[in-house]
Amino acid sequence: MSRDEQLKERWELVVTKLSDQFADGDTLDLDAIIYLIGVQELGQLERTFKKDQKLDLMHIAICKLLVPYGYYELDFVDDEGWPHYKMLEQLPHLKAGEQSVLMKEAIVGYFLEAEYII
Repeated sequence: MSRDEQLKERWELVVTKLSDQFADGDTLDLDAIIYLIGVQELGQLERTFKKDQKLDLMHIAICKLLVPYGYYELDFVDDEGWPHYKMLEQLPHLKAGEQSVLMKEAIVGYFLEAEYII
């Protein structure tokens, strides 16, 4: 199986499992999955968030997802439990499709590492 086919298969598995678990089977999009990862990383699962906090959660997720690629590293966790990341390397300019593939690849890696999928 090619790398692209494997990524597609694993991505569909992640979307299906998360959609079933968190959206009553409605299909979650990339942004929704990034948001869920942010909530997971914050660890405050029973909380409701304001709009600006939701954007912060997505930022946390993106930073966490890009750590294995060498773009970010965890800098510190503040008194309220929010992780803060330090940029190590500027992200290259990517076309929208390339950004999407990078994020899907990073999300699949995240859930493989967490053993949510195999």
